[in-house]
Amino acid sequence: MRLPTGRLAWGAMLLGLSLALGALDWWSGNELNFFVFYYAPVSLAAWFMGRSAAVVFAVLCALIWFAADLLSGHVHSTQLLAVWNTMIRLVAFLAIGGALSLLRHTLERERERAAELRTRLAQIRVLEAFLPICAQCKKIRDEAGAWQPIERYISSHSDTRFSHGFCPDCYQRALVEAGLRAPEDPGRAGERG
Repeated sequence: MRLPTGRLAWGAMLLGLSLALGALDWWSGNELNFFVFYYAPVSLAAWFMGRSAAVVFAVLCALIWFAADLLSGHVHSTQLLAVWNTMIRLVAFLAIGGALSLLRHTLERERERAAELRTRLAQIRVLEAFLPICAQCKKIRDEAGAWQPIERYISSHSDTRFSHGFCPDCYQRALVEAGLRAPEDPGRAGERG
């Protein structure tokens, strides 16, 4: 059986199913109870059409059940019992519809997160690969053979952003090169550590 694709097609199919269940419920009278079968249109509406459709079909199925019960000649000691039974069914239909629409929404969100994680993992794997790097300037050769600064290469292959500063050794060396500090005596450098 091929599943319908549009909301209108789903709605028409589920309306037909709901009415068929109501006719079966009416035909069987109060001897057989088809209450649990009404879960099918409500569940399918929740799964394929969303929460609002599930609510519509929950109400519709409860009303169809009520009409089938009323038209079948089922006599209750008071009409309040017929209304009570209908309300109990409505609550059950709403619960199953709400649960399934929430489950579907959660599943879709998890699929999106999994796809995002697969994309990020692929980016990480690119960074874990063998990278040809210049021994002097530290530029990286990309897949096209062009040489790029390491920061640009890593930024283009990940969400990494860079902030520049000096390590203590380079800081001292920059001060000496700028003439702001005298070079240390190599013998005294060992005394610092």
